[in-house]
Amino acid sequence: MEDFIQVAQEEDVAEGKLLPLVVEGELICLARYEGQIYAFTDNCTHISGPLNEGGLEGCAITCPWHRAQFDVRTGKVLRGPARQDLMTYPVKVANGSIYISLPPEE
Repeated sequence: MEDFIQVAQEEDVAEGKLLPLVVEGELICLARYEGQIYAFTDNCTHISGPLNEGGLEGCAITCPWHRAQFDVRTGKVLRGPARQDLMTYPVKVANGSIYISLPPEE
């Protein structure tokens, strides 16, 4: 898992809950939906609202500022005013630990 960084323990993310993190200076949010853990940027693409303060209903996270919605599995916009999808990160779970992979720095 050389490209993956350990960020949390599986027990830290309950079903239907969010966990905000800062990983190498990046604001990231973890969510558990149907037993799977997903990682995505914690800033709404509309005007950077804190998604971890929003609501998670099913696979949809709602920004608390202007109610934009995104699919936590894919980052796709489900409802505006956001037009740009969220950045998502690959997730691996091993031995009770959660790992994510950040894109290479340019």
